[in-house]
Amino acid sequence: MQTAAALIITLVSACALNVGYLLEHSVASRLPPLSVRHPLGAARCLLAQPRWVAGFATEVSGWLLFVLALALAPLSLVQATAAGGIGILAVMVAHYTGVPLTRPEQVGVLVSIVGLCMLGISLAGAHGQGGRGSFAAVGAWLGGSLAAALAALRFAPRLVGGAPAYGLATGILFAAGDVTTKTTVTGGEHAYFIPALCACYGLGTVVLQAGFQRGNALVTAGIATLFTNALPIVAGMTIFDEPLPDGTLGAVRACSFSLVIVGAVLLARQQRVAVSAREHPDETVAAMG
Repeated sequence: MQTAAALIITLVSACALNVGYLLEHSVASRLPPLSVRHPLGAARCLLAQPRWVAGFATEVSGWLLFVLALALAPLSLVQATAAGGIGILAVMVAHYTGVPLTRPEQVGVLVSIVGLCMLGISLAGAHGQGGRGSFAAVGAWLGGSLAAALAALRFAPRLVGGAPAYGLATGILFAAGDVTTKTTVTGGEHAYFIPALCACYGLGTVVLQAGFQRGNALVTAGIATLFTNALPIVAGMTIFDEPLPDGTLGAVRACSFSLVIVGAVLLARQQRVAVSAREHPDETVAAMG
């Protein structure tokens, strides 16, 4: 019952986070260019916008619900449920813009929903909390995440474009923050990770806003959501030793993890193709021909 409640809280959290993303995007996309190298200046610019502050407050509310869910259920289960948030985001963007979802987007949403349903079925099996994670393992994850995020910002824009690259970096940073949050709520010496937690979420927020200036909300936030949820699922089963149920239910849960991630990938990929078509119509027509 506790785990089921945690997953319901996670879905509410995902809704709040995505409403926050949409409000933030509506403001950040119209501001002068924000520099990731000057996060304090970017923060001052954003905080001067009441609509952005409202969006950020909504996002923080969603994050607080996420922390509550982490205190009640394993990290991998919570993140797999939250991965369905990209489907929620797709529907919200379609309603907000008045542009209906394309067939691939509808498939992505459907796959994510099926994955969430399978995850619910798998709750009939074991879902232990796992361990606390060693200080060294969490520290190594944080260091690797920072290096990966910096590499994404430095090299990925040339390969995949600005919005996907910044979404990737955001996802890595938010995932590191989620892993740190999970280990922090266990208490003890793990409370020393609180400054790192704040740094990951703070820097990730600035990178996300810069990404919003380079593409639509579903591209940047969608890819960020994908990696924010996929990476902690791996951490849950490695760093925190969170168990899978035995037998058929274990296979169902593993399949549910895969489906929600596949659904997120379909949505993120489709949105990147749509943006590319708008920005480079001649190249897209030539490629289709």
